[in-house]
Amino acid sequence: MTIRIGIDVGGTFTDFLVLRDDKDPQIFKVLSTPADPSIGLINGLTEIAASFDLKLGELATSIDTIVHGTTVTTNAVLTHGGARTGLLTTEGVRDVLQMRRGIREEQYNNRYTNVPPLVPRYLRRPIKGRLNYCGETLRALDVEGALEAIRVFKREGIEAVAICFMNSFANPQQEKEAAELVRTELPGAYLTVSSDFLPSIRFYDRVSSTVLNSYVGPKLSSYLDRLRFRLKEIEFGGILLLMQSNGGVMAPGVARDSPARTLLSGPAAGPGAGLGYVRLHGYEDCITVDMGGTSFDAALVRDGKPIVVTDGEINRYRIALPMLDIVTIGAGGGSIGWIDEGGLLRLGPQSAGADPGPVCYGKGGTLPTCTDADLILGYLDADFFAGGKIRLNKDAAAGAIEGHIARPLNMSVEEAAAGMYRVINTNMAQGVRQITVKRGFDPREFPLVAAGGAGPLHSCMICHELEIPMFIVPRESSIFCAAGMLMSDLQHDFVRSFVSVFEHIEWAQLNAVISEMMQEGAELLRQENIPEERRRFVLNLDCRYLKQYHEVSFPVALETVRRADATSISEAFHAEHLKMYGYSLEEEKAPVELINVRLRAVGDTEKPTFAEEACVGADPEDALKGRRAVYVPEERTLQDVAVYDGHRTRCGHNIPGPAIIEQVNTTLFISSSYDCLCDCYGSFVTYRKGQEDRLPVTLQEMKV
Repeated sequence: MTIRIGIDVGGTFTDFLVLRDDKDPQIFKVLSTPADPSIGLINGLTEIAASFDLKLGELATSIDTIVHGTTVTTNAVLTHGGARTGLLTTEGVRDVLQMRRGIREEQYNNRYTNVPPLVPRYLRRPIKGRLNYCGETLRALDVEGALEAIRVFKREGIEAVAICFMNSFANPQQEKEAAELVRTELPGAYLTVSSDFLPSIRFYDRVSSTVLNSYVGPKLSSYLDRLRFRLKEIEFGGILLLMQSNGGVMAPGVARDSPARTLLSGPAAGPGAGLGYVRLHGYEDCITVDMGGTSFDAALVRDGKPIVVTDGEINRYRIALPMLDIVTIGAGGGSIGWIDEGGLLRLGPQSAGADPGPVCYGKGGTLPTCTDADLILGYLDADFFAGGKIRLNKDAAAGAIEGHIARPLNMSVEEAAAGMYRVINTNMAQGVRQITVKRGFDPREFPLVAAGGAGPLHSCMICHELEIPMFIVPRESSIFCAAGMLMSDLQHDFVRSFVSVFEHIEWAQLNAVISEMMQEGAELLRQENIPEERRRFVLNLDCRYLKQYHEVSFPVALETVRRADATSISEAFHAEHLKMYGYSLEEEKAPVELINVRLRAVGDTEKPTFAEEACVGADPEDALKGRRAVYVPEERTLQDVAVYDGHRTRCGHNIPGPAIIEQVNTTLFISSSYDCLCDCYGSFVTYRKGQEDRLPVTLQEMKV
């Protein structure tokens, strides 16, 4: 028996997707253990072993691969709980972390202040020494000054050091000298050197990314040590991989060197998973939303690729590494309802998390949450939550909503719960607007993939507000990111600054830089046991019009660069610029400047397959569990609604809204504006009434 497991550690639940040989995928969820996430992971493996009638050690020895998404680094940044970090930088620019890019990020907000730097000023030590933009030495490194700064770090109990000098991307020598001093004088400190970690132009982006990497490095290293120790205890001898922010996976050794690449580790698997499900119906575009216990993640997939950015932020800290363009807001099942100073009802971003959790969990929570409201409105069955493993206390939920929301707003408990439901749906719809409308895309043109334990309860009303005609709830929606992790390839990103106007490019030198990056990527993939036939390389160039501030990144075939085809590359740049900004300067023959060369080394992994089942007809009567009172938002009233067993629904079943479809790990609410069709892969395709023509042709035929 060969087992592969995807594991997503969330703020409230830790999700598991288990693939065993030719058997159907199996889903498991356990409560997360925020103090030490590795405990929750082992708890989940213990539960999986018990369900298979195996001892934990027997299960562990049968596991071939574990792909793991972690929020350790994310939480360290969000809570300012990272390592005590010192920065060695060029004299005269020690305040760049506070000055940032020198622009006002919220132009019309007079009260806007910059986020406090992760390294306080007295631990940002200026070192004499300077390189020009070509990497030529203008002033040698002040070794004694560097040693004095390191002595300060030693006295202050520094755990991590970041080194970032001006123009070091062009010549790493001075950074290497400083790094050797740190390794000698502070051998136990975690060290990040910018010329190794991110050798590209734009000083603030580089120093911010380098500091972030050192800031979270000790936290991730400590977690990996605990995790590997616990896995070794249960005799796990398979392959452990970690999810990266760019949508790929990597080995733990690579993660130790570049922990900042895991800052979006958890949600990064979502877009790839969404693409996998919509491709079954012929789509190459989609919106993915994942509503868990603590947060709501939204992302866009366009032309068969999740959108990647190289200028992202985490908690307003700049990170210049390739990462999926994911919007995360504090809107989850545990989001707490409260009334602001103006008497308006709010949901989140504060969350009850896993401990104490929503009031209805009976674990000590006292503040009303989204889950409590969902229970009052009839969307959840108190006796069937998590398949009956967790019995919900409806009276406690009603009491909390009454005391904190209903009474202060002079309304009934049901009205207050309905208000909480509307508010959080509006918040999530706004999150979807950020990754669509704000970027020039019409959300009505994309199918939406709804996921997370709480997502399918709210997806109808998110789509209703955005006028999205169709959404899909995958069979594995409750552990969406865990499923996506098993669909991900090994990926490693490299970047080198190579500034040159196209007319004067030294093609031999450019190809030498690309070859060097390919060798680095091939070596990493070799260390991860990826054979040559499963390795591939993807090249992107960052270009701009001469004297333009922002560059555009676009793919270029390796062969195009090898044959020095400047014309084809320029045409591709003009086309991408036109698509992004609505204009190009091709006819004006504006000079094009190359800024950065980016290479992605990809190791293809084995993907799970989707088994098809035969259609049984439209009547879902065999799956009907009963009926109960459920709040229907369009009518703003409780109605007697049919409740179906999602595990008994079959391909071809057509379920008209309003209705409830219950599964062990998630519940789908179909509002009165939508109907639902079960496809042959076990997913629920929900579409707006009267817009059946927006369904894929295969499903239209099935419906007929």
